[in-house]
Amino acid sequence: MKKRVVAFAAMAIVMAPTASAKDKVTYRLTNEDVGVPVFATDLPNNPYTVLGEVTAKVRKATVFSKPASQEKIYREMWERGLKLGADAVIKVNYGNSHVTALSWGSTSAQGVAVKFNDGPNAVGTAKTAK
Repeated sequence: MKKRVVAFAAMAIVMAPTASAKDKVTYRLTNEDVGVPVFATDLPNNPYTVLGEVTAKVRKATVFSKPASQEKIYREMWERGLKLGADAVIKVNYGNSHVTALSWGSTSAQGVAVKFNDGPNAVGTAKTAK
């Protein structure tokens, strides 16, 4: 019996996800409020090339759920920006959560994915969303 418990515990430790230094990302510019390079404003002091428009829709799970937070919306925008190879997402705007026929409430957001002209912005590897 003890052997099974020890074997199970060893398997749990081996299979448990661990945070390592390579999972942490450092950006040249970071929105301190949300921890990713997504901004509601333009970045006039940083020359960039526009990669394209980024849109996202964040939905509520139930009618009783809170509307999407700015952090959740910005993280979703950053995931979409990463898919385009962006160094940042700028000029992000979003409205209030609206109930629709197919959801208990959703918030739409739009922004512009940009690549900085003077080299890569991120050092390390980007984390995926949980």
